[in-house]
Amino acid sequence: MSRESGGPSLPSSPSGPPVAFCPSAPLLLPAVESSPAPETVELRRACLAAVAAMLASGPDSVVVVAGGVPAGTRYGAGDVARLHGLGLELEVPFAGAPALRPNVAGPEFAVGAWLLDEVAYRGGRIGVGPADLARVLAEATGPVGVLALADGSARRGVKAPGYLDARAAPFDAAVATALADGDADALAGLDPAEEERLLAAGVPVWRAVGGALAGRGMTGRLHADVAPFGVGYLVADWTPT
Repeated sequence: MSRESGGPSLPSSPSGPPVAFCPSAPLLLPAVESSPAPETVELRRACLAAVAAMLASGPDSVVVVAGGVPAGTRYGAGDVARLHGLGLELEVPFAGAPALRPNVAGPEFAVGAWLLDEVAYRGGRIGVGPADLARVLAEATGPVGVLALADGSARRGVKAPGYLDARAAPFDAAVATALADGDADALAGLDPAEEERLLAAGVPVWRAVGGALAGRGMTGRLHADVAPFGVGYLVADWTPT
């Protein structure tokens, strides 16, 4: 299987940065789900635990990586993330107070900003797409963490956005195993065709993280592997060893 070729790999070192893997679904935001379901409450708790674990080493900055971002685009201080088409029109500051003319990121980065705000993270934030993750990590001059926002298959049930596909659960299970094992090579080797076939929007992000950290020693911990609304939501953290 091919690997993501979105830039240089990290310089040779025994370990990579800590990583938190969380869904990109806007339903994680309390402003979106006004009456939270028990499943969402547990998913938020799992995400906040993963983010807290990623931040435990005290990184100077966090790279938030999500799909749907053109190569070469970066978000940072003064930019905002816009929620639209979800019954509300809302702009969420991505990193600090919004600038007069901010760059506007997608709703995934609102999720990332909210998670970091909830754990009171005050360091730097950089938002990128999968194609630029490895390059941004290679350019980092201080300790850095990664918040990877990615959803599994949206074909996990008959009421799922893409209806039921029998291949969806095994695919998500394989990703969950890779996350639990800290297996960057397995993530890097995910089949990119599954993104379209199984509506697994997180594939580019997972592949990018795997490609950037391939060969690094990572200890994985899986916090959640659920599909309460027909979409696979996987939560994990990786700690360098």
